[in-house]
Amino acid sequence: MRHEVHRVIYDDGCAFCARQMRRLQRWDWLGRFRQVPRSSPEAREPGLNPEALDRALHCVTADGRVLCGARALRFVGLRLPLTAPLAVLLWLPGPLALAGRAYAWVSRHRHALGGGARAPEDCGAGCAPGRDRPV
Repeated sequence: MRHEVHRVIYDDGCAFCARQMRRLQRWDWLGRFRQVPRSSPEAREPGLNPEALDRALHCVTADGRVLCGARALRFVGLRLPLTAPLAVLLWLPGPLALAGRAYAWVSRHRHALGGGARAPEDCGAGCAPGRDRPV
C-alpha cells in the first residue's frame, strides 16, 4: 500500500532542530515524512515565506497545505505511532493554544538549546550548517 509523503522544513543551522529531525527520522516507521533543510532550494519554493521559515518548523502536506509551529507538530504527531495518543490532545482548543505559546518560546530560544548551539549570526564563517560549534 502506497501512501503520500509530507515534507517537514526545518532550520538546519540549529543543533536543537537537527536533533529533533533525527528523532523524527527514528520514529517515522511508516515513511510518511521527508525532511527538507531550510537552506535547501526546495524550501524556497513559491508559497513559503522565508521570514516564517525562520520562526517555525513547517509541514507541507502531500495535498499542498502549509502548516507551521504547533499546528505542524500536531499534524506530524498524529501520523507517528509513538506520538499519536498525545497529539490527539492538540485537537482540543486549550492544549493547542498552550502548545502554540510553548512552541513560540522554544523557537525563540532554540539556538540556546541543544548542547551549545549558537545563532548563525554569532557563529560567523567558522560554523558549518547544522553544526553547533566551529569546524
